[in-house]
Amino acid sequence: MKASYYSSFGGPDHLVYGDLPDPSPGPAEALIRVKACALNHLDYWLLQGSIPSARQLPHVCGSDVAGVVEAIGKKVSNVSVGDQVLLDPAVRCFACAACKAGNDNLCESFKIFGAGTQGGYAELTLARADHLFPLPAKLSFEEAAAFPLTFLTAYHMLFTRAHLQPKEIVLVHGAGSGVGVAAIQLAKRQGARVFATAGSDAKCEKALKLGADHAINYLEDDFAERVHALTQGKGVEVVFEHVGPTTFAGSLASLAPNGRLVTCGATTGPQVSFDLRPFYSKQLSILGSLMGTRADFEACLRLLEQGKVKPVVDSVFPLRDARKAMEKLLSRDVFGKIVLVP
Repeated sequence: MKASYYSSFGGPDHLVYGDLPDPSPGPAEALIRVKACALNHLDYWLLQGSIPSARQLPHVCGSDVAGVVEAIGKKVSNVSVGDQVLLDPAVRCFACAACKAGNDNLCESFKIFGAGTQGGYAELTLARADHLFPLPAKLSFEEAAAFPLTFLTAYHMLFTRAHLQPKEIVLVHGAGSGVGVAAIQLAKRQGARVFATAGSDAKCEKALKLGADHAINYLEDDFAERVHALTQGKGVEVVFEHVGPTTFAGSLASLAPNGRLVTCGATTGPQVSFDLRPFYSKQLSILGSLMGTRADFEACLRLLEQGKVKPVVDSVFPLRDARKAMEKLLSRDVFGKIVLVP
């Protein structure tokens, strides 16, 4: 099969387009002919070698896969050859204590597809059959690939962790990112008010069209000051944070009393510092969030099937141009998801 993969760690120039052996499904697996696979910043961190669990080389990235079942293992009964499917990218055992308690994103053997396993930057990929779902009607493969990881992550952050309520205000950072696009839509579906930040006026306009009530160009305005102006000094109940040091201090300053900051990542770095006093004087909370549970995925998938949320595809690249796609991702000149097609 053809694949875009890397055999040594580094930048996008380490991605190679070439031949790898065709995989064969085990008893509980399905072989998927990939029709579309979306990029995530996770892929770049893998390429850099900063995630120890994915050091087996050569490695194929790609967590968000939509395709057609090519072959199945002898124990598989939930999908058949020829089925059009998309993949839940959070790999769980469904047998450990955390899984049985419904906290399966804390599974003892938790992996992210394409990180702890080989992924979807290829013509073919293997997946556990119990992680496959029917492709929603009227959705293209490219749109389906733009859905799983970011919508699952945003859903878990907003509802399972931060318990966002109708009429609350949420500040969503990185409105043009895949997870930001998902958060804006999910929060509006909940009846919340959405303030969004982005790094250009063009992205702010797109965020407003997507449903944000206010959009702030954080390169031109102090977003914390704007938040307080828009809320008559109160602040927001929830901050949707995934940027890190660049926005963290302003995020904390944007919170109202009893406010919750929920974070799933740190694209500008892992280290932040802050004043502890507002945490007890305003009863603030910081909540970590890892991907999401199967219940989260199924709930979010129902919204997709009902047309209540819609993946946003920024651009589509052929698989052989994965390097160019990665360079575009890193340029930040993106609104929505970048998708590869074989």
